[in-house]
Amino acid sequence: MGGKRNFVRVAVVEDDDGVGDALVDALTARSHNATRMQRGEDLLLHHKGFDAVLLDLGLPDADGLVILRNLRTVSDVPVIILTARDDERSVVRGLRVGADDYLVKPPRLNELVARLEVVTRRRRSEPDHAPDFVAAGDVQVDLTARVVTVAGEDVGLTSKEFDLLAALASRPGEAVSRQQLMDEIWGDAYVAISRTLDVHMNGLRSKLNRPGLIATIRGYGYRWGH
Repeated sequence: MGGKRNFVRVAVVEDDDGVGDALVDALTARSHNATRMQRGEDLLLHHKGFDAVLLDLGLPDADGLVILRNLRTVSDVPVIILTARDDERSVVRGLRVGADDYLVKPPRLNELVARLEVVTRRRRSEPDHAPDFVAAGDVQVDLTARVVTVAGEDVGLTSKEFDLLAALASRPGEAVSRQQLMDEIWGDAYVAISRTLDVHMNGLRSKLNRPGLIATIRGYGYRWGH
């Protein structure tokens, strides 16, 4: 089999020591970097920095489908469900919630590794369409230079205020959840820092002084653009 393999950083979310250790050993033997996690909460707190996730559904703290649903509010990291549940309903639910693939235990290790490499290769080949410059009325945002002007005048934002602005302005017209914003800017969507988000949002809106430019979506988050 020719071609160079990509090094993959994998979160192995599996509470069974025998299965978890076997998966870590198999991935390590194939020159990948596998990190074992036993609880779904560990994944939600530490999902950043991974190229893919192997997710068991029978976890001690929550059902894996619930964990996956929560993960998808803040991350599109490729996820392969690896579980003993082999009924069609579970497979369909897993894929609909956001899994990229679904394997039933015990997996054939070569197949598992091949599927992991496929989903991560597909992800890496997707083009990045994030803009470098965004304008809305007389508000202009240079996302690369981290400069904002309103009516031609520079607006002095703090680092976190600009991060918040960039997270919204880079997705014009798109609803962005509070969880996603907290995860992107503070690195954790599940720590009680929502008040911090409110403070920075209030400061950002006040400095821009363009009512309605950042719309509040009640019970969800925010949207950039009129």
